Amino acid sequence: MKHTDDKQQHPSLYLGVCCQSEEPRLPLHTSIALFLLSYCECKSFKVFLVSSKSTSFQTLKSQLPESVDVSDTQLKDLPQLVKGCRLPAVLDETGRLCRAGLAVVLRHIINKTLEADPSRNDVLALLGFKKTCLKACAEVSKWTRLCEIGIPSAVEEHLQNPTNQYQQLPLSILTLEQRLAEPVKVHNDDKIRRQKLQEQRQNEKNESPTGQGDVDNESKPGQSAQVCDTLELRAALAKLSVDSVPALTTRENSEIRKVKTTDLPPLERVFAEGLYFTLTDVVLLPCIYQYLCSLQAHAADTLHRLPHLLHWYSRVQDVPGVLRASKACGMALSIPHVPTSGLPEPSAEDNPTSLLEQEENQEMTTDQPFVGGPRPTMTKLKENGIEAVFAPHPCPAWTLPWDSLPGAINPTEGKMSNIRAVRKRQQLNNLVATVTELAKPGYTIVDFCSGTGHVGIVLAHTLPSCQVILIENKEESLVRAQCRSEELGLKNIGFIQANLDYFTGPFHIGVALHACGVATDMVMEHCIQAGASFVISPCCYGFIQNAVKFTFPKSKRFQETLTYKEHMILCRFADQTAVQLPPERRLIGKQCMGLVDLDRSWAAETQGYLVRVMTMEPESCSPKNNMLVGRPPKKIGLETSASQLEALVYN
Repeated sequence: MKHTDDKQQHPSLYLGVCCQSEEPRLPLHTSIALFLLSYCECKSFKVFLVSSKSTSFQTLKSQLPESVDVSDTQLKDLPQLVKGCRLPAVLDETGRLCRAGLAVVLRHIINKTLEADPSRNDVLALLGFKKTCLKACAEVSKWTRLCEIGIPSAVEEHLQNPTNQYQQLPLSILTLEQRLAEPVKVHNDDKIRRQKLQEQRQNEKNESPTGQGDVDNESKPGQSAQVCDTLELRAALAKLSVDSVPALTTRENSEIRKVKTTDLPPLERVFAEGLYFTLTDVVLLPCIYQYLCSLQAHAADTLHRLPHLLHWYSRVQDVPGVLRASKACGMALSIPHVPTSGLPEPSAEDNPTSLLEQEENQEMTTDQPFVGGPRPTMTKLKENGIEAVFAPHPCPAWTLPWDSLPGAINPTEGKMSNIRAVRKRQQLNNLVATVTELAKPGYTIVDFCSGTGHVGIVLAHTLPSCQVILIENKEESLVRAQCRSEELGLKNIGFIQANLDYFTGPFHIGVALHACGVATDMVMEHCIQAGASFVISPCCYGFIQNAVKFTFPKSKRFQETLTYKEHMILCRFADQTAVQLPPERRLIGKQCMGLVDLDRSWAAETQGYLVRVMTMEPESCSPKNNMLVGRPPKKIGLETSASQLEALVYN
């Protein structure tokens, strides 16, 4: 391997390397990315293996596909945008757009492969139905979190500390086993299910001595696997445009066509997402390979509890290109001893369904039905001395010089109506005015959930002495923002496509305009961890619910006064602020908004922050016109009086 500082014509892909007992080792996220590069035969990237210290990677050579151009570099030498992200990460040719996080990077590898060769239907199929495979961020989707974080992390932990872990399987592995046991529902599956019924009946007729008799819709033991291998697997491989696989029959007999859809047999799950081989299987294969390899001496004690996982592992190897890519990455899939028959049935205590329910109960409280209106809850709070209070706006008349600003800064860009554009400019006035009061030369400002960059681009233009970073998980929005910034010639701006957790860089101010639901809480938490100020406009209060990182209410006083259900009532009615509603109802909605944000502000104040909840000016700029402004404790002396605190926030 070589190390080069020359600028590359290709985007740069940075993959982490860790050291275990002084020997370099590829973590699973790196192994997964290399496997996908090999499977796709993608040569669109310059790949860098990143370590914290100078070391020889000669022992890793067998795990690096020869078709991939690989160099090595150190953590300290990474470009600044990449330094602020968890690996894997891709930096585009301009050096201004970074994509970070396993799912985001893998989807980008697929897209670059298709750009180079649009005929690769097998690669396109990896994105799944409507190209949404692993697209939802891990903070929202439990399935994405399981595949992107849960299983790789569990296997990594097992590999590093296998003692006494053989008898107790990781919860994430059992969760996957339970998922693989579920029947599959795919788009427009009626035809495949009828063909399955026809094959089942034909098999039963062939096995019957008389060739006659009643036919049971349920296949016999041992037969379902045969039918699955001949029909579901054939359909799955046909999706990959494999010429050697015969096409499914196009016509069923009249008897089969008359069977009701509800009476058709379910389809057996072939791959992780269902019937078809997708990016999810690509993620799981290196993980399960490593896990099975580690169980060699203890296979008899554990593998009988994972029959569906073992069946999946065998099926994946039938996919054209998988064995080739595995061999290139040093994964000899036939090495692990994986018995596929004669395994005892899992016992009741091994039931992964109950374990899955335990995990879900730990992560999120089940939504409770709403009964009644918000008044009893608001009265209860008032009786305990809790009422919504809004701080005065420090500069209600402040406005950007919109008429003299370049056109690409104006939010009328795109298909926005004139009325909406006026309101958007008013919202930007509020955020930019507040950030300008907080910012100092040399500060880094992060626009979270940036969308197409309405806030971040204005800040970069208004504060040329500051560095502005836009973070957004939707690629299309971020690419549009990048195009707008290039049109303006902005040099102090960078772009990161990632889920919020993958951004780890230092910054001084975090800003978010209309961060939906718990996104507001995630941005606040990120700012607090970084010791940064924040300026956040919340939105979509009705989407607030207990999540992995947060439970509601958040502050001690609210927790002592309200139940989770009562807090959810506040959140629900906080969304009742649309201009079409009666004034009295909008007023109640505004009070509920204030109470929810008061709870948030009190929770932040326990971290030493000074937080003020205020209303944007004019109030008509948005039905969601609250703004949370927080300053970290490092800027506040212990002896500071209340009046001085106000001055610190606004001066």
